[in-house]
Amino acid sequence: MESKKLEALLMAVDLGSFTKAAEVLGYTQSGLTHMMNSLEREVGFPLLERGRMGVSLTEEGERIAPAIRDFLQANSRLDHAIAQVVNSHSEVIRVSAYASMAMHWLPGIIQTFREECPEVNVDIRMADDVDTPFDLLVNGKMDVIFASRHRQDELFWLPLKNDTMYAVLPGDYPVENEESFPLEGFEGKDFIMPSQGYDKEIMKVFSKKGVKPNVLPTWVDDPAVINMVQHGLGISMMCELTLKGRADAVRLLPVAPESYRELGLAMRGAPEEGSALYKFMKVAQRWISENGY
Repeated sequence: MESKKLEALLMAVDLGSFTKAAEVLGYTQSGLTHMMNSLEREVGFPLLERGRMGVSLTEEGERIAPAIRDFLQANSRLDHAIAQVVNSHSEVIRVSAYASMAMHWLPGIIQTFREECPEVNVDIRMADDVDTPFDLLVNGKMDVIFASRHRQDELFWLPLKNDTMYAVLPGDYPVENEESFPLEGFEGKDFIMPSQGYDKEIMKVFSKKGVKPNVLPTWVDDPAVINMVQHGLGISMMCELTLKGRADAVRLLPVAPESYRELGLAMRGAPEEGSALYKFMKVAQRWISENGY
């Protein structure tokens, strides 16, 4: 049973309101309600009375409340003991990022961070799917991720860049406008889908306009997509950061209307000011801004 659910339960009861508890804990009210419903399913009986006067414990909830408080206090002592052991060794920040962000952002960010915080190590894992960083973060296996904002996990999110979508075309592909490529231009065309789950973001762009390309049954990496487009096997859509330094042999035009994915940095919660994670976040934000990203 997750301690955060129990903490949220007691917070709601102590404050007498889901709304107030959600504000204090940084959740949405619907998110907190969903969490409490999940907790009640786990224990097998109702814990909360919800009425005009606010939120209170049921009779069953009152019976187990002392044990919940004991559990949370013991859990807090355990966390403190673990933190003392961890802090006695070199601190490590575990980072996961998409390949494009790991390639173009992380070397400069980590170099700058090491200059400012030489006592902290950074462990990097490149993601092979758009959902992998989120799964690793939610499961406590990463401390910070660089990803696109396509999931609604209740995480701390810092936006860093709007990554523009480009049509990827053969060099001799006929176009009416030299400045942009209309989304309607993909309608019915053979389309080579970038791999690693980016179809979710791309199909979201198409669905807004009701555009239906002929998606080819391929599963290849980004360089292979570009190479296939170069040889006239279809057209594609990719983001600016992914294409950086790779697209000399193809024609690139920003799609119209303008479309992009929001890239950013996520953590399980807002970092404490002055902590290593907070300093890492600030370095990342500053480095990206200063280097034209």
